[in-house]
Amino acid sequence: MKDAPGTKDYDWWLLAILAAICALGVIEIYSATHGSALDGMHMKQVRWLFVGVILMFGLSRLDYHLILDQALILYLIGILALIAVLVFGHTRFGAKRWLPVLGEFLQVSELVKLIIIIVLARFFAEVQSDDLSLRDLIKAGLLVGIPLALILKQPDLGTALVLMPLLVVGAFLAGLQWHHAAIISLVGVLLVGSVFFPPVSKHILKPYQRERITSFLHPEDDAKGSGYQLLQSKIAVGSGGFWGKGFGNGSQNQLGYIPVRYSDFIMSAWAEEQGFKGVLLALGLYMALLLRLVQNAQRAKDRAGMFLVMGVAAALGFHVLVNVAMVIGAMPVTGIPLPLMSYGGSATLFVFLAIGLVMNVRLRRFVN
Repeated sequence: MKDAPGTKDYDWWLLAILAAICALGVIEIYSATHGSALDGMHMKQVRWLFVGVILMFGLSRLDYHLILDQALILYLIGILALIAVLVFGHTRFGAKRWLPVLGEFLQVSELVKLIIIIVLARFFAEVQSDDLSLRDLIKAGLLVGIPLALILKQPDLGTALVLMPLLVVGAFLAGLQWHHAAIISLVGVLLVGSVFFPPVSKHILKPYQRERITSFLHPEDDAKGSGYQLLQSKIAVGSGGFWGKGFGNGSQNQLGYIPVRYSDFIMSAWAEEQGFKGVLLALGLYMALLLRLVQNAQRAKDRAGMFLVMGVAAALGFHVLVNVAMVIGAMPVTGIPLPLMSYGGSATLFVFLAIGLVMNVRLRRFVN
């Protein structure tokens, strides 16, 4: 048995996959922004990546059991931070999601996702029975429901949605009973259906959010309005063909027709310039990333470690699934970024801190 983890105990294959995804992101951010008012954004992303790597290795050295012991305190800090955003937050694009921190604007909800992963890992690890009781399921739902409601208030539908797979995956691994799963599925169907029922949806979503969700069915009905983003994205993806138009040669990308092409729709820009082969490369890397995460979860020393790693896998997997489905019109536009490819400081820090937790669990799988 080992007494202390060393550098060789890190999952270097996982880190290599992360590095490859980051490289694709920086390349495409450069292609999407050079020669425009956003020129130089790729270097800002590199700086965020550098900070993220430092935080990742730092968090990996702190025993995750000590972090789990502080889950309640972290949860309260997260709730207070979300309330602070609603009171003092910086408004951008009609949403109040950011707090000024050291000269930068931090999107608090991104870091709250990490806190929820920690809180749920501790909660589900302490469930004594192999079958999750309805009482425990309700408690877990309340733990997620409070921050989810505060995030929706900002409003930030995309980040709020990410909290749901954390709850679902955690409950499933903790022993979710089939009749409870059926009830949850029914509630989920009713909630989704309510979005398309104006008398109900108007009390839940902002007008632009309702338009985004409903317009993906027929974006051509409002090609210059709510359907514009989706139509331009689909044109870019389709025009890339199999081989792509080549680096820096995507017309939709270079002429600025793709909305937020450096962030939420970076996959559209990548598909146009690199084609189907490039998309396969990117998705292959994400698949490899998720498989490594699952492998690390299987090798965790205890249930708490397994829940932590699977929480990270659930969050990142949901991000990839929804973002890719969004850019091809299979799901509504929700503003969920593509992990480590989309530009964004807060989102980048979340991913690296989450991977730091994974490494933390891995480093201690043989420690006494």
